[in-house]
Parts: sequence; structure tokens; C-alpha cells
Amino acid sequence: MLMKGVTLRGLEVFEALAASGSVAQAAETTGLSQPAVSQQIRNLQTALSTDLLDHSKRPMQLTPAGRAYLARASSVLSQLRLAQSELAVMDLTHLTQLSMGIIDDFDNDLTPRLVTTLAESLTRCQFRLITAPSHEITAALRDHSLHMGVTASTGEVIDGVTEYPLAQDPFILVTPAGLVPQGGDPMTILNELPMLRYGREQLISRQIEAHLKRVQLDPPNRYEIGSNPSLIAMVSRGIGWAITTPFSFLRAARFHEKIDAHPLPFAPFSRSISLLAGEDWADNVPRDVAQTMRRLIEQQLVLPGVERFPWLEGDFRILDD
Repeated sequence: MLMKGVTLRGLEVFEALAASGSVAQAAETTGLSQPAVSQQIRNLQTALSTDLLDHSKRPMQLTPAGRAYLARASSVLSQLRLAQSELAVMDLTHLTQLSMGIIDDFDNDLTPRLVTTLAESLTRCQFRLITAPSHEITAALRDHSLHMGVTASTGEVIDGVTEYPLAQDPFILVTPAGLVPQGGDPMTILNELPMLRYGREQLISRQIEAHLKRVQLDPPNRYEIGSNPSLIAMVSRGIGWAITTPFSFLRAARFHEKIDAHPLPFAPFSRSISLLAGEDWADNVPRDVAQTMRRLIEQQLVLPGVERFPWLEGDFRILDD
């Protein structure tokens, strides 16, 4: 049981305040008044007999104890939200058919977890799932061969398709392990090794190339790799460096000992991951599926990713609907 004085509401307020550093924003997020937010934090700190927030700084910052407690509190809240969202998707017994595509970035523990959750309620449904690159899923939604798709967003409005934002996935630099000294400048290696690019037909490739033009970088085009596992494998063998995202990096777990991840040594940018659904679907079904996806992504990818690379905090995150 929770320690006396520690409430779920208090944990939610603490999480919101830690994210924004502002009582006003935490109040807006939680739907409480500002005095109520302040009281919840006082109650929580009293119950724990420790200061979680440094009020002398603006915006407010977490104390060391606050940072340690936030990691545990966020994990608890994520599990509770995941359980709640999984229950919310249970009312799918009326469906007779559902075809869904998921980008292959999620072709690991997350996809089976989603399928298991859906299968428990799709008792009368013919269910079809494919994993594919973003551009193929988007094309399938356009021609109505898929009902829903989890994909990287292009930002364009697609006729007859509704978009439900899921997560922000920032781009990062990956290099062979140990190539960049601790505290060193990753830019120094960009000219020493070739860039390993995604195949130009892929959406992620177009997004990366557009940003390279914006920051006026033009690495020689020597390698184009069609799959993320192959690209990460080549980085692990010291063949070159690459620009990818935390989702793609975390998927390639077997190579993690042989590669390093860094913030981009130039202007940051990110992609958005969304659930797309045909507008002929009742809004509650894709909305519930999207909510379940957010909780799964947060638990399976975002929290482990930020714990491994704290510099991702605030950029690698869940997006509200």
C-alpha cells in the first residue's frame, strides 16, 4: 500500500510539475487550481519527509531526491494508465474486420503486446496485421487496404484519414562504440567515416536529407541501406555513422554494446509517430487504440530510452491527442 499521505493525485501533480516547472502549467494539465497544486506537492513532500523540488529556481527544478522519485513515480503511473487504457479498448466485440499496419520500428515486444490486448476483445473479428515502412502503410491507407496504421507522420492532411498523434521521436547520431571520446565533439568524425543512409524510398530518409540541407551538410552518398537492423549492424562494425531515432536504436538491442548514441552535433529535429484511421470508422475505436499505443510506447520505449540517455528527456515523449 502507499505510504500514508502519498496519493495517486499527488503523484500525478508531481509528475506534471516536474515536466513543466510551473505551477500554472501543472494546474492546467491536471485540471486543479494553482493553490490545490501547491497543496498536493506540500502534502507529498511532508509524507516523504524530503524536498522534491527546488523552489528557488525558475522554472522550478527537481532536487536529486526528486529526480530519483520521479523515475519510480512515473513508472507506477504509466502502469496504471496502461491498465486503464487496455480496459478501455475492450469494447471491440462489435467489430467483424480490422486490418492494421505498424511501422517496423515497433516490430518487437510492443507489437505483440498490442496484438494481445486487441485480440482479447476482438472475439468476433477477422484481424490482419502487417509491419512495413511508413510510406507503404500510408499508401495502403490511401487505397483503403488498411483500416488503421501506426506510422511516422508526413505532416500532410490525407483525404478521408484522421490522424491521432502518439509520440515525438527525435533524431540522434549513432557511431561505432568508443569512436567519440567522452565529452568529445561528434562533428570531428563526420568527415572521417562515411554516412550510412536509409534507402531513399523511405520517409525517414527524406526527412533526414531535408534537414541536412537545412543545416548545410552534404556528406558523400556512398551507402544506402534498406532496413534499420542492417544499418545499425553496419555502424556496429565500424563502417560508418548514421542518423536515426531512439525508436530505431532501441529496436536494435543486440548491437547496443558496439554502438554509441549522441545528441545531434547540429540543429535538432524530430519526427512524429501517429495512428492514422479511415474516417469511416467510429471515432471511439481508433481513439481508444491510440491511447493504448501511447501507454505501450511510453512504458516499452520512452521511459527506458530516457533512463538510458537522460539528454533525451523532453524531446523523446508522448504526444497528447
